[in-house]
Amino acid sequence: MTDTPPDHLSVFPDSDFFDADALRRGVGIRFKGQERTDVEEYCISESWVKVAAGRSRDRFGRPMTVKLTGPVESFYQDMEQKDDAAEDSQAS
Repeated sequence: MTDTPPDHLSVFPDSDFFDADALRRGVGIRFKGQERTDVEEYCISESWVKVAAGRSRDRFGRPMTVKLTGPVESFYQDMEQKDDAAEDSQAS
């Protein structure tokens, strides 16, 4: 498995961009420099994320989403934890 998350990823199983292995591993998103936990779908090459728009639902019962544009970074959360552990061991 690579250390780079996919360029385009969705949490919805019926999407063409759904990747269960990547989601199981844990993908983190930084949007405009801040870590976001409410991202439903993202695309790094097109610089956008989709996030839930309140509590409203579409006709299929999924959350309504809003597309936000800006710089997007993705990372595997297990890789970030390893980096933090390495920094802690070097500091000791």
